[in-house]
Amino acid sequence: MRLPWMSIRDRRRWKNAATWTEVGELMARWLEGEIASRPGYAARYGPDEETEHLVPTLAAACRAGYITTVSQPGEAGTTWEQRAAVTGLVTDPGLLDRLTAAALAEGLVARVDDHTAETYSEPYIVTTVDGEPFTAFGGYLDRANLTLVEWRGLRPELVEQAATGVYLTLAAPEWGAAGERLWPLLDRVTGPRSENASRAHSS
Repeated sequence: MRLPWMSIRDRRRWKNAATWTEVGELMARWLEGEIASRPGYAARYGPDEETEHLVPTLAAACRAGYITTVSQPGEAGTTWEQRAAVTGLVTDPGLLDRLTAAALAEGLVARVDDHTAETYSEPYIVTTVDGEPFTAFGGYLDRANLTLVEWRGLRPELVEQAATGVYLTLAAPEWGAAGERLWPLLDRVTGPRSENASRAHSS
């Protein structure tokens, strides 16, 4: 039986994280299956099966300072299609610049939402069903959702930083598998997967 709440051990892990570097490491370990639960997601559930092949890329990004919260591969079915896309909090301004520049140089979509400056992008449609918009990434994120859901359980000062932070959405303009070119680009900017992992576990 899968209990519908986070374990005491996991709650302590997230509550004890004092920096975004530590939060990024915890998020990476959740992606890799070492931690059962994370804030903003169903307790005791890991990433969706469709994102399994993205785990090394997303974990490396989290350890580099791009703490991803939602992602999906580029796929298409009979009545639906989706773009490869990812969104999350960027805690390093230099990394934000590098990711944005690299994405735009490759013809990918980069949308920045800055809650401190109150400058927001238009949400970007990443999934359609029967030709109609179904899911969008980016745009304004409600403060209550950020503080009470997305980052609930972190230290108050980190929750406040997240609520006033900068979020980046990267997406492929192509529908389906052609958009999977997003992930090698993310790897190039955040560093080799194995190096990011070894640095984090040795620190």
